[in-house]
Amino acid sequence: MKKIVLICAMMCLLLGPIIGAAEEVKEEIELEEIVVTATRTEKPISEAPASVSVVTKEDIEKRNIQALDNAVNLLPGVFDKRGKGLMDSTPRVTVRGIPSPGGNRTLILMDGLTLNDAYTGGLRWGGLFPENMERIEVVRGPFSSLYGGYAMGGVVNIITKMPEKREFILKGGYGSDDLWSAYASYGDRFMDRLSAFVSYGYKHTNGYPSSLVVRSSVPAGTTGWEPTTDKYGNPRYLVGDRGDNGCWEDSIDFKISYNFTPETKGRFSFMRTRFKYFYDDPETYLLDAAGNPVWSGGGLREDHFLSGDGGNIQNLYNIGLETVVFKDAKLKVSFGVVDVEEDWWVSALRGATRFGGPGEVNETTSNSYQTELQLTFPIFERHLITVGTAYRYDQATSKTHDLLDWTDEDSKTTLKYKCEGKDMTIALFLQGEISILDNLTGYLGLRTDWWKTFDGMINEVGGMGYKKYGSKSEWALSPKLALVYKPFEKTTLRGCVGRAFRPPSVYELYKTWTRWGRTYESNPDLDPEMVTSLDFGVEQGLWKGATFRATYFHNWIKDLIYYKDVSPTLKKRINAGRAESNGVELEMEQRVGDWLRLFANYTYTLAKMKENPAKPATEGKRLTHVPERMANFGGELTYGPLSFMLTGRYVSKQYSDDENRDHFEGVYGSYDPYFVVDTKISYSPFKWATISFSVDNIFDEDYYCYYKAPERTFFGEITLRF
Repeated sequence: MKKIVLICAMMCLLLGPIIGAAEEVKEEIELEEIVVTATRTEKPISEAPASVSVVTKEDIEKRNIQALDNAVNLLPGVFDKRGKGLMDSTPRVTVRGIPSPGGNRTLILMDGLTLNDAYTGGLRWGGLFPENMERIEVVRGPFSSLYGGYAMGGVVNIITKMPEKREFILKGGYGSDDLWSAYASYGDRFMDRLSAFVSYGYKHTNGYPSSLVVRSSVPAGTTGWEPTTDKYGNPRYLVGDRGDNGCWEDSIDFKISYNFTPETKGRFSFMRTRFKYFYDDPETYLLDAAGNPVWSGGGLREDHFLSGDGGNIQNLYNIGLETVVFKDAKLKVSFGVVDVEEDWWVSALRGATRFGGPGEVNETTSNSYQTELQLTFPIFERHLITVGTAYRYDQATSKTHDLLDWTDEDSKTTLKYKCEGKDMTIALFLQGEISILDNLTGYLGLRTDWWKTFDGMINEVGGMGYKKYGSKSEWALSPKLALVYKPFEKTTLRGCVGRAFRPPSVYELYKTWTRWGRTYESNPDLDPEMVTSLDFGVEQGLWKGATFRATYFHNWIKDLIYYKDVSPTLKKRINAGRAESNGVELEMEQRVGDWLRLFANYTYTLAKMKENPAKPATEGKRLTHVPERMANFGGELTYGPLSFMLTGRYVSKQYSDDENRDHFEGVYGSYDPYFVVDTKISYSPFKWATISFSVDNIFDEDYYCYYKAPERTFFGEITLRF
């Protein structure tokens, strides 16, 4: 509470003298935001048949956004789980209480291309540089009626930028944890027809000790350990850390578009991203009687202090064509590829030391080929029809090799495990936009997806042996009905009901793995998950520049893919769960001209397991990794060449245990509530130059999101535009 009061005081001191000048602001005509994700067609945001938020490139520039997923963490109903800053290789975006532990229940698009990969259905965000983005549209609610699988909680559509004129950008920055970044881009437009854009970005940080070594006992006679607990409250000892956890990432992006005629446009894009995390030398806190470091003894082994490197490389290809046919009908055709060239991680095995010893490397490759055809045309001048078809083909292979030396990724020897599988989806979709009255519009959507998985196999050398699985197919029908009513000029009422689905991934179907003495078994007979959702909300313009929004939502989830406890050493994936999530989203925004904006939002989500025959003890418990309460607020000021932004984010306790037994906070492995405040100030002494300075986690909040979360950090940056 003291922190909140202090923040309010800071904002009043900084913004108060300027607010008094609001009466002098001249009348301005504001153009309403246009979005495309909610309907697949351009639509004013107030007329969209869903709750939509937009993050623009200007919004991104006003904050210290080092990782692209952080750009959506101030939005209502959206939870961005990133446990250890830039080094987190698998951040996850959850929308409206639909838990997404693998990042696969939220659909992520980039210029219409589905980024959810062919192996887990998740996404590696590393290498997606915010500087390449024009805007991000976040649509909350089920959208399988338009987009098919993964769109259970919502859709995040990343729209990259394309130049309208010649533009050359250079950026460089340095900050805490030896973070430094560099970025350069060039864009141009030729003959009013050809546009081209190319960019390269690079980041590197030495990081900090995010992974701690916590044990249930310590070697006799040692000192230096610290008493702690695990997330269940059992006594434990903090005995060391695995070293500074750093990372680097880079990206090259190339785009070209050509206007053949005013009504016909073609485009091509290629993006290659690379990400690698690594660990510096580990540290033991234990000392013997002579003051020498202790690495083993009494159940403690040196390999407990060791973490291997990992990373990924992916290539994104996207081709599209838009044209007008039959006078007013718009045709869109696209083809894209998500090629995960390499996704890998190294583990040190029992008996390894800091200097070498046995290990293993897990390597995964996957490809997703996607194509779509969409036709939009008016009917009787008042109505609009969108019809289309889509096809997706996925394949993935995962292999595990022994390493002679865990510190040498090239010392591979025996293949000890391999799994692979393929799937494909064929879909037809239809949406009608019906103008019932001048101020009442209805949206009726329907999509049918035929999904098939095939060529699945597992080969565990020396274990379960070779297994090959037959094919399996399912139909999914995803309807949606929405109404948008504008009884008054500043009032919009909207409501919708719909269904969405998610097919099981190759990972869930075929990947069986063993770790820490427990086997996690896949299941080739899994069915798709289903969610039925409804929501209704109101958007109300108040006094000049003020807007209030409120939305209620409810989700019914069935066939939730879940691990069943078969024995103390075996877990198996099954379709067991039936869950519900419901809640409210409240938003308030105040704008004064184009120089001052204040905002606040609050989300309450009650997400519980309702039925789970596989594990009845979880019934009535909260779903994992879904915070009950989230709140965001902030203020942004632009005054001549000066820009200032201050934001606060609160996230309540999350559970990682499906029986909600992990009540203890502030320990390694727990998911704590937290409240962090960030700020950024920018100054442009010239039109072509900007200097900025950021402080994240101003009050140095100490918390864990399994890993130890970042402490207070600083970052300075210079941007040159020509």
